[in-house]
Amino acid sequence: MLIRIDPTSAVPLGDQVAASVRRAIADGQVVAGEKLPPAREVAESLGINLHTVLRGYQRLRDEGLVDLRRGRGAVLTSAATSGQARIAERAAELVDLARSMGLGEQDVLGLVRSAFQQG
Repeated sequence: MLIRIDPTSAVPLGDQVAASVRRAIADGQVVAGEKLPPAREVAESLGINLHTVLRGYQRLRDEGLVDLRRGRGAVLTSAATSGQARIAERAAELVDLARSMGLGEQDVLGLVRSAFQQG
């Protein structure tokens, strides 16, 4: 699996790492049970800090897409093959768009709540 970042983007690098993995999940390039590349290797290949990659992996863990275990690495969970990965990717895109437009978290949450109520 190839993780890509854009160093010229305003999006934090850790978020870009997570987004790259989400994209690979949504595209079917990786499946549940598959191991992500070791954070150290990703950091070296991208020329970024190890902790930046780990932040991206931790974000994926917080979303339920990755299981992080010492000595075992980062393994995709069964949630990674469900629609949850696609929703997480779209949510990240929504947050990026909202930030670029100057909207805050509460503004976006209000819009999402409104969409649920209308739907």
